[in-house]
Amino acid sequence: MTNPHFQLYIDGSFCEGAGGAVMHSQNPADGKNWASFACTDKQDVERAVVAAKRALDNPTWRDMTQTARGKLLFKLADLIEQHAGRLGELETQDSGKLLAETATQTKYVADYYRYYAGLADKVEGAVLPIDKPDMHVFTKRMPIGVVAAVVPWNAQMFLSATKLGPALAAGCSVILKASEIAPIPMLEFAKLIDQAGFPNGVVSVITGDAENCSIPLTRHPQVDRIAFTGGPETARHVVRNSAENFAVTTLELGGKSPILVFKDADLDSAANGLIAANFGASGQSCVAGSRGLIHRSILPDLIARIKDKASGIVVGDPLNSATHVGPLCTGAQIDRIVDTLDKAQSQGATIHFGGAPLERDGNYMAPTLVECASEDTETLHIEMFGPVMSLIPFDTEEEAIMMANNSQFGLGSGVFTQNIARAHRVSDRIRSGICWVNTYRAISPIAPFGGFNQSGYGREAGQDAILDYTRTKTTWINTSDAPMQNPFVMR
Repeated sequence: MTNPHFQLYIDGSFCEGAGGAVMHSQNPADGKNWASFACTDKQDVERAVVAAKRALDNPTWRDMTQTARGKLLFKLADLIEQHAGRLGELETQDSGKLLAETATQTKYVADYYRYYAGLADKVEGAVLPIDKPDMHVFTKRMPIGVVAAVVPWNAQMFLSATKLGPALAAGCSVILKASEIAPIPMLEFAKLIDQAGFPNGVVSVITGDAENCSIPLTRHPQVDRIAFTGGPETARHVVRNSAENFAVTTLELGGKSPILVFKDADLDSAANGLIAANFGASGQSCVAGSRGLIHRSILPDLIARIKDKASGIVVGDPLNSATHVGPLCTGAQIDRIVDTLDKAQSQGATIHFGGAPLERDGNYMAPTLVECASEDTETLHIEMFGPVMSLIPFDTEEEAIMMANNSQFGLGSGVFTQNIARAHRVSDRIRSGICWVNTYRAISPIAPFGGFNQSGYGREAGQDAILDYTRTKTTWINTSDAPMQNPFVMR
């Protein structure tokens, strides 16, 4: 049986890359090639950007009313919802994420497009009460232009929606660059964009390596906006590339999120929260709460509860509905985790369960609980992108806050307490873009998403995100019938 092949989508057409390069995707569940896909080269990037620029001047898109743009997004949302099962299955085969999660998340992603569809005709300008007579002055929000949206392989339907939704609602054109590690869902998603009826060039979907795709895209002189999700090292290159075109840039870079559990917390709820934060999505989440800061008096009890709950975790085939934790996307993640755990143990850490890859085909890592001896323990600082939970005790609220903020990152955080005053006090002082209290990993198109420190800058989702894809234009109109005065006569 021949493996399926997926093409690029550029300027309204599905195509192979100009250089003919093809890559193969491995199924993380068994390590076997299951699909192939076309790869972009510099000529394809150029063609996509030129098409995007042309689309901005095409009356079909340029003069489309904001309400009509919203209707296109509503149509796209309906198509996503209808095809959520298919997209989810492809994402599971490509990245190893659980089908139960990918299909459900993809269906929910449709609401992100509906949210921005509804906002499309709510972007307003203003008439200014100007301090000069006979002048009518008003502002309009104009599309920022060509957008390069770069997304990683994990949660790609969600992360593309937080970029495409507001960008298209604002009237921009977008080149969506999917990760070459697992791009199949994005290439399939392009079929829905095409079916929805967006004019040619408004959206292109490409993938490929850094040299032939990411670098020429993010430094292209006609790219006006870059929306990037990925790792800090790659982000540094993106920022350097943006110096070539002065593109407005936002970065969402993941993190090492702390979860603070106080002695008055509901311990079953806290244990569930820590398990969801670390073993959900097999730990492959940018907001994974992988630094558990636990009040010393409850640490033994909480560890016992986590052990008991984790004993029932089923690790296996991500297509099986009974599976709780699937394979990791790449073998490199396994190597990184094993190396980090070895260093942690040499620093005095105790592994309560897990700690090693599973002996089976595929990239399977056992869910792991590490009790750390000190704040210097390696697992408290390295973003491993796998099912590894690290716990460390604290004694006072002030100490817990200091430990929470002792990180180069600042994306997510969590607080478990039944004291409402403490919930407000502590959540306010943690330096993170998101704080969940007595819950974790909740998302909504209405709520902004983004980080502090090296977790990046800018926000995705929420009402204001659409404004980030616009520029303000100010228009002055002289309403007097008198001729304009002599510029060399000052009054």
